[in-house]
Amino acid sequence: MLLLRLAAQDLLALNSRRRMVPHLAARWRHFRGRDASETERAAWAESLVSLASDLVAADRGNVEMIVECGATIDESGRQDGAHLIDVVLVGRHPVAHNISVQLVELKRWSTVTRVESAAADLVHVPGMGRKKHPTLQLHGHHQAFTGHRGPLNGLSFECGGFAYLHNATQASVRPLIDVDAPTGAYARVYTGDVREALFSDLQAHFDVEGGATEAEILLSRMGLRNTRLLDAMIWSNGEDTVFTLRGRQKLVADEIMAKASKTLPDLRNPALVQDERRVIFLVTGGAGTGKSAVALQLKADLERQGRTVNYASGSRAFNGAMQEHVGFGDKEFQETFTYFYNYVTPPDPPLDVLICDEAHRLRDRSYNRFWPPEEQGTQPQVDELLDASRLAVFFLDEKQTVRPKEVGTVELIQAAAERRGAHLLQYRLREQFRCGGSDAYIRWVKAVLGLTDHEPEQWTPDGLMHVEVVDTPGELEEIIRTEALAGASARMVAGYCWPWTEPLGREKRLEADVRIGDWHRPWNAKTDAFCENGVPPSKVWSVHENGLGQIGCVYTAQGLEWDWCGVIMGEDMVRRDGRWVFRRGEERKYAGSKVRRVRVPGSFDPKVKAASVGDDEFSRLVRHAYHVLLTRASRATVIHSTDEETRAYLKDRVGDVQIHGLRPTWENLSREMRTPPLPRPSRGRRKRRRRNKPSKMVEELPLF
Repeated sequence: MLLLRLAAQDLLALNSRRRMVPHLAARWRHFRGRDASETERAAWAESLVSLASDLVAADRGNVEMIVECGATIDESGRQDGAHLIDVVLVGRHPVAHNISVQLVELKRWSTVTRVESAAADLVHVPGMGRKKHPTLQLHGHHQAFTGHRGPLNGLSFECGGFAYLHNATQASVRPLIDVDAPTGAYARVYTGDVREALFSDLQAHFDVEGGATEAEILLSRMGLRNTRLLDAMIWSNGEDTVFTLRGRQKLVADEIMAKASKTLPDLRNPALVQDERRVIFLVTGGAGTGKSAVALQLKADLERQGRTVNYASGSRAFNGAMQEHVGFGDKEFQETFTYFYNYVTPPDPPLDVLICDEAHRLRDRSYNRFWPPEEQGTQPQVDELLDASRLAVFFLDEKQTVRPKEVGTVELIQAAAERRGAHLLQYRLREQFRCGGSDAYIRWVKAVLGLTDHEPEQWTPDGLMHVEVVDTPGELEEIIRTEALAGASARMVAGYCWPWTEPLGREKRLEADVRIGDWHRPWNAKTDAFCENGVPPSKVWSVHENGLGQIGCVYTAQGLEWDWCGVIMGEDMVRRDGRWVFRRGEERKYAGSKVRRVRVPGSFDPKVKAASVGDDEFSRLVRHAYHVLLTRASRATVIHSTDEETRAYLKDRVGDVQIHGLRPTWENLSREMRTPPLPRPSRGRRKRRRRNKPSKMVEELPLF
């Protein structure tokens, strides 16, 4: 749980626009499942603003304020909120020049009296009764942040803390500062009448400059910034444990592993009779909740036990990226990444485990017009997958179906389990790790696209995710290229709103199909071979160094992520009279030419715009496609709509994003936080270890 992360001066700017408290309240409701009380809202409005104002008055407005968080995501997930601290101040120490952290408990108390016959660690607050000395809370927070499992462990840091009672005076809270009060680096108490002392303390602990870099480091150590999935897989050679699963992710993975040990044969004692009851696992969760991280970690753990495991997906982009960027030159590894349609004939013997990622892309039948009749599927595809293995694990997000014949739903899996008399275990992942960990951004995207019943509010910058709308595709491309050339991972994607030409001629030249005014760019290559000038094939466009100049679509982006993502919205989804209008496009053909152009703007996705697809289904699929595209970035999304009225609407919903003149660019990050995408392994470099022997563990990287 983390409600807000902004520099003090930006928090005041947000508050001046009357957006701070509504944003905090929405985040609170998301995490706690209930509305924040009026007391809580008043505390945010008074105490947070008072602290931020004092930081600015002390000339420390760049110090970052992380509001309502735990030391790690595991502690933040506790529903009782016992391990959450009001504010973590993060910046650079002015003398040691290392990371400087001050833990702050905010209290609106104006008067405190000593409890009779009690030590100073227990006080009486009028109207609230007995309360612990706030320093005792800070003691626990200090241990959580600096202990052996804390985010500051292993860093060069300065860490202390204080309680701030801005409504009180030293005299009115004397029991908190008496000689028998608790002591320590975290035990200072400031009141409204000693603000000058607070200013001096803030100046002694924080440099004038800095804050954002140090906050990024701390967020990463707290588990709120993720290592790229492909990078983690490359680092691990695709088999070691490098994903530090957190919160409910770890619970889900542990339970699946425990059940697998009971239902699969014991490799050390084959004569032991296992539980013959069939178990099917279903894990649901939105984009960025770490489904693929859990799935890949399960694959690694099960393979290390000596199990036969395949990883099936409906995404050529994801599988292609894994095979090219992780398993390059390793046929054995590549063959473990398969597609849902590969199991018309079940393997003999069955696999121990089949992991089915992106199960929302399941089809009714396994069908290919190029297959002979005897190779076509004759039963539901979900049943083919269940026949292929002793134990199946499905990962699914119904909001990511993007084609008419994708039938993967919770109900489909439930019905398949019921037909087989299998025990279905269901889990849901909630914590957000893509999009900078900003669940607020995910909710905003869904509301803007009309995927929820919530009225879309204006975007509130939360310090985790950046979003902006630009006027031209050229501006979008300039931003994406600048970030990519600086070292970030970045791609441009678009709605399927232009014809898509096959590579032309013997040299395989790409036609610039995506045409917006005088700005023309090609789609990613519609081929499995490299094209002119080293343009990569579609399945590896998302990760290849030569893929920057082409435009991807939902089918080549789904399941992947980049630091920056530029999203072009075409005229398949435009805003008219306060509502979304959805359009099917028509193309213009030229005699004797393979090149086609737009005659009527709208969707050109042949599967989605087909006359057999009803209007409601068409609009649902287009919304889902843009939901996928708008949630591919981990740091920033740049949006351009080709429709002027739609662009104006999006600008209004994004609002003023230039808080103090800077967007979060790659160059703004510290050297330690700049982690460019790893290159694919060289052919022949990988050395596979025997699966039935525990392998030496590599250093764990936080991922999702």
